[in-house]
Amino acid sequence: MQLEYPIRINKYLAQNNYSTRLGADELIKKGKVFINGHKAVLGDKVYEGDEVVVDEKGTKKSYVYYAYNKAKGIVTSAPQKGEKDIMMVTKFPIQVFPIGRLDKDSTGLLIITNDGRVTDRLLSPKYVHEKEYVVKLANPFTDLFLEKMQSGVRFDGFVSRKCKAWRKTADTFHIILTEGKKRQIRRMCEALHQDVKELKRVRVMNIQIGALKPGEYREIKGQELKDFLSVLKLI
Repeated sequence: MQLEYPIRINKYLAQNNYSTRLGADELIKKGKVFINGHKAVLGDKVYEGDEVVVDEKGTKKSYVYYAYNKAKGIVTSAPQKGEKDIMMVTKFPIQVFPIGRLDKDSTGLLIITNDGRVTDRLLSPKYVHEKEYVVKLANPFTDLFLEKMQSGVRFDGFVSRKCKAWRKTADTFHIILTEGKKRQIRRMCEALHQDVKELKRVRVMNIQIGALKPGEYREIKGQELKDFLSVLKLI
């Protein structure tokens, strides 16, 4: 869920995994919450750029971050009848959720975490972050097709941002996007009269899918995590 500012302090704390909204109200009543150095009161609002601090005796959770390889045929979340989502097929040590989504027919990298702050920083259109994909088409493509993909494609009244794309084989290419419209790559290709056969996300910012097999995950930690959170301005 993306944060929309201004936001009530209890909602802000809940979405950033300090507590429930009721629990946040209790922290505020006990004087454990500060906004820009001033003790918060019930009903206060947080504006973008505000510094929110919870007393060290508060109940903030420990954050974890995983790189996960979603398999084809699995939905990211909200499964319909007969479908399975990530949490149904993969067991994680603690309660976590995926950031963003990949459609059912696509595979590859998703960030899985319990840190609600990442959602807004990674998905909001006001931030620009790279996501790299490998795309296999049903038929070989021309250099002109690749040039058009890079220069911006019009579909459904929208024109995609200029991007980087390069050929891998006669029918496969890499593409790096800095936006995330629903089924964007598939719709871009369809607008240029090509059908996507396989689509795999291989990188989100500095996080690489590496050797992860479908359904596998690994913890993001160390310098890799520091770099990731630093770019998101969370440290």
